[in-house]
Amino acid sequence: MQGKPTLTPKQEVFGLFMKEVIEYYRGIVIQIATPTSTGTGFYLKAPNLIVTNAHNVEGNKEAIIKGEKLGKQLARVLYLDPKYDLAFLEVPPDAELPEVALALDSELQDGDPVIAIGHPFGLKYATTQGIISNANLTDEDSGVRLIQHDAALNPGNSGGPLVNRQRQVVGVNTFIIKDSDNIGFSLPAQYVGQAIEEYLAVGGGVCVRCTGCNNVVSEAQADNKKYCPHCGAELELPSLAEEYEPAGVALTIEELVGKAGHDVRLSRRGPNNWEIQQGSARISISYHEETGMITGDAYLCLLPQKNIKPLYEYLLRQNYKVEGLTFSIKDQDIILSLLIYDRYLNLSTGMKLFKHLFDCADEYDNILVEQYGALWKYEEGEESI
Repeated sequence: MQGKPTLTPKQEVFGLFMKEVIEYYRGIVIQIATPTSTGTGFYLKAPNLIVTNAHNVEGNKEAIIKGEKLGKQLARVLYLDPKYDLAFLEVPPDAELPEVALALDSELQDGDPVIAIGHPFGLKYATTQGIISNANLTDEDSGVRLIQHDAALNPGNSGGPLVNRQRQVVGVNTFIIKDSDNIGFSLPAQYVGQAIEEYLAVGGGVCVRCTGCNNVVSEAQADNKKYCPHCGAELELPSLAEEYEPAGVALTIEELVGKAGHDVRLSRRGPNNWEIQQGSARISISYHEETGMITGDAYLCLLPQKNIKPLYEYLLRQNYKVEGLTFSIKDQDIILSLLIYDRYLNLSTGMKLFKHLFDCADEYDNILVEQYGALWKYEEGEESI
């Protein structure tokens, strides 16, 4: 029987340092969501901005943000940069977040170790280690230099930081090649620093990089708040984005969420997805247009480590008793689910069904913890981040 491979002192020190880096970035990485997308961002203290990818927030005036040290709230989109796929979001005035540095002078080499960090809504805080395979890859279409690496990028990691051994941000994770073997790309930190300088040089506020002449233009500089003063091209300032208007089944679901007493704008998690907190339970609602199915999954507490049998027996009994709902278990999560077909959904029936799910979720969470030894998923008053 083979034991674990023996690590050299150098490997052990490096492993411990990586753990420190990962834990430190928990306070810096920001979850980002709009009605059309979810992604990741990170905080930079010097310019007091949240950096992310433009494709995470384009077409929106504001985005939902949430971090370990930042409560869930709406933040204005301040800057869009289609050339570099960058965006800046406004930081709440009371935010007290850790500081990290951009590696502006770092000379990356092929083979350098890096960590890709991401934390989209609905997924766990993800960190993957890898090495740089090409530090100077140039995109043929845009002429923009990219960092190619093999640190796996998970769905929603776009906009998260790529970090070196010195705990510096060396790049912004952008995308992966579909069906590839962990080939990821990140925008070098030098481009981020350049964009911040140009943004601040025009006075900050709401700005956009013009696709016609490549100049950064502020809302105050734009002709009629719509056209570039340098080349006359039409600008897509974030402040000009149209308000999101749901339709059809999505509209009905949002009306139900609102009638249940929750902030609809803060519940949106990308296309046809919503997430709300009901007491101690986190409830995820999804609409699958192709099948017409609407699912409501209430993530309750976690399975206990000991004496699990009585809890299983209780859940099986409740599956026969609780009307219209079903208990299931995924990994350690205990989930209470509702399934509706869109043809049967209206405000009257939907309100009854969703209220039933919300009420039962909060009630069963307490029963499972207090009577069957289940574990709280989050500390009291804490939401998923």
